[in-house]
Amino acid sequence: MQINYPINPDWTTDELIDVVEFYNVVAQANEGGVEREVFLDAYRTFKQIVTSKSEEKQLNTVHDEQTGYSTYRTVQAAMKSSNKRIKL
Repeated sequence: MQINYPINPDWTTDELIDVVEFYNVVAQANEGGVEREVFLDAYRTFKQIVTSKSEEKQLNTVHDEQTGYSTYRTVQAAMKSSNKRIKL
């Protein structure tokens, strides 16, 4: 599947890589599972880059429409779970 990741032109290369990595772990959680701590670390890094809740919602909407995954539900599942792995 070809995905056009939502990006902000003001991000550095490292920030862009971190955002794409977060969306990759969202996909992993929905496709086959991912370690919960790996997911949460990627989300924390993502939140350091995307600090605005409205920007996060906009980016996630674009991503979710392209992939069919719910970024919000994936994050909520990871936060509420006590399992080592998350899989939706």
